[in-house]
Amino acid sequence: MPELPEVETTRRGLDPHVSGRRVTSIIVRQPQLRWPIPVAALEGEAVGRATVDLTRRAKYLLWRLESGCMILHLGMSGSLRIIDPAEPPAAHDHVDIVLDSGRAVRLNDPRRFGALLWVAAGDDPHAHALLAALGPEPLDDVFTGAYLHARCAGRKSPIKNLIMAQENVVGVGNIYASEALFRARILPHRAAGRVSRAACDRLVAAIKQVLAEAIEQGGTTLRDFLQTDGKPGYFVQKLNVYGRDGAACPVCETPIRSRVIGQRNSFYCPRCQH
Repeated sequence: MPELPEVETTRRGLDPHVSGRRVTSIIVRQPQLRWPIPVAALEGEAVGRATVDLTRRAKYLLWRLESGCMILHLGMSGSLRIIDPAEPPAAHDHVDIVLDSGRAVRLNDPRRFGALLWVAAGDDPHAHALLAALGPEPLDDVFTGAYLHARCAGRKSPIKNLIMAQENVVGVGNIYASEALFRARILPHRAAGRVSRAACDRLVAAIKQVLAEAIEQGGTTLRDFLQTDGKPGYFVQKLNVYGRDGAACPVCETPIRSRVIGQRNSFYCPRCQH
């Protein structure tokens, strides 16, 4: 699934192409994604309107127009590419958002778990049911060691589960959680309530570092994520523990171990992490 770095990479790739541009048409070939695409609302309210800005909240892209806001989500394996609208659609190319520049944003979603929704002008997209209960952004100043330590207090669940829960902090997916916990020297299965304030400070710093580096590298190449220009991400080249079960730890050379936590494979060094 595209995680926060992949979605932010997509936003950065799209922004120069959509900023200030007017939507001239929206071509919907498959309206049945995770939720039905509101075709009539898009055609009646979005077409002909100029882009105000393109932002991100968690894994959602918020494409704000003069008349409202499109909320886009890439689901499990979706991607958005900048294309010539004359390019014949391939399998799973479900939507084209055509711009007055003569280019188009094309949504490809093989599993159809993504979304394209509409919030009318006057309504706050951040108050939408999908976004309202989300925790803070991990790269924002409000996400601190003190905040995380307070969320951990009294929790018996593994710290990895806590930092992956969207109500605590958004966008820390499985890969990035494993990598951040390694950098912070914390075992992923340690009870959250037993993680000290100092360790929370280290973990918050590690989460910010890992996500910032992944954004700059264009996300990971695991599964089938593609950037807006069709190129893969490259953060996978820098992974220390994720997917390296049995390989030598890059710090101490102890074999990396794996363990299922919350139905997800987790990777850690039994010597470096405590």
